[in-house]
Amino acid sequence: MELALSTRTDGDRSVVAARGEIDLYSAPGLREHLRNLVSDGVRRLTVDLNSVEFLDSTGLGVLVGTLKRLREVGGTLVILCDQERILKIFRLTGLDQVFDIQDSASPDGS
Repeated sequence: MELALSTRTDGDRSVVAARGEIDLYSAPGLREHLRNLVSDGVRRLTVDLNSVEFLDSTGLGVLVGTLKRLREVGGTLVILCDQERILKIFRLTGLDQVFDIQDSASPDGS
């Protein structure tokens, strides 16, 4: 399955909704999309993974890199996820302690 991305604005936050699989083949597209948003001045970013069916280490690397870039410019990253199979990956890698992971559809980013 391919990865589909859509972006919307929710107040001062940009929300990127991902649908499909984030893996070795699709992660570069996600990386470019997120990098472009940060380059365009987005400082409050949410990545919605609620419709993601698969996430591998390459996808995790993209999210970690985006978090790092945002922190360098004083920004924030919220991960929206209510998928137990995806949340398990964050827990197993310890990244649940690094990311602000929420299951709410309208994160406040705090």
